[in-house]
Amino acid sequence: MLLGTLIYGFINSSILALVALGFNLTFGISGVANFAYGSVYVFSGFMTWIFLNSLGLPYVLCVLISILLSAVLGLLTYYLIILRIKGLAISEVMATFGLGLAIMELFRYFDFVGFRYTLPVFYDGSIAIGDVYVDLQRIFIALIAVGLTLFLYLFTHHTKTGLAFRSIAQDERTALTFGIDSDRIGALSMAFGAGLAAVAAIVILPLGTIAVEGGYEVLINALAVCIVGGLGSTVGILVASVLIGFAQTFTANYLEPHWMMLVSLIAIAIVLVIKPSGLFSHQKELEERI
Repeated sequence: MLLGTLIYGFINSSILALVALGFNLTFGISGVANFAYGSVYVFSGFMTWIFLNSLGLPYVLCVLISILLSAVLGLLTYYLIILRIKGLAISEVMATFGLGLAIMELFRYFDFVGFRYTLPVFYDGSIAIGDVYVDLQRIFIALIAVGLTLFLYLFTHHTKTGLAFRSIAQDERTALTFGIDSDRIGALSMAFGAGLAAVAAIVILPLGTIAVEGGYEVLINALAVCIVGGLGSTVGILVASVLIGFAQTFTANYLEPHWMMLVSLIAIAIVLVIKPSGLFSHQKELEERI
């Protein structure tokens, strides 16, 4: 029982890390809290299903097109909405949340509800770890989470665009003096964040069904991980994913599965009371700002 809890706790932590990486990347670079993030997750899942089942395209091609469309959606969101209200944090939250609601309700309006909306697994079958059987799709999710984290580290430390991302995140004014276009980088961060949300959706959704309501759960989990770890901190995201992931798994195994979402909400409440900036955030605490 304990071995199974530890294994599935690690897998759940990987899922949370995948879900939060895109949200954290966008906020860390552009400072925009993209509350349409959950809807992008749902959007990519449904678009993959449409291309696969309605158009009959190869699965790999469906995946690539969905990731590209999600990235374009993030890019358009920045240029058509965020650019006009940039710097007004409350307006950014309200605008992106409203956009997210519109996207999800649009799918509901066209009757994208029910259990038939599913994506095929990348790998079928299972392996035994001790006396615990784990399906290959979950192993694949854990590997993708680790691989994507390493990719983001290499991308932000060893590519021109990645270094521009870090420059804007660290000091926008200094970056501007070196000729870095903050609006272009901000738009790219939204596109990258949306693309990461699509990757997360495509590897996680085969475990269940694609549901409009799933967008809200994804947004809450992403917020919980980012708030606990500290918005903008990749290390914080990874630590928070482990803490919340194992807490949810222990709750599901030893209490009730439907209480798992409460773990995320309780984690948000505790961190906001004890350390509002998060465990590893570079944001100043209240007493430092006044």
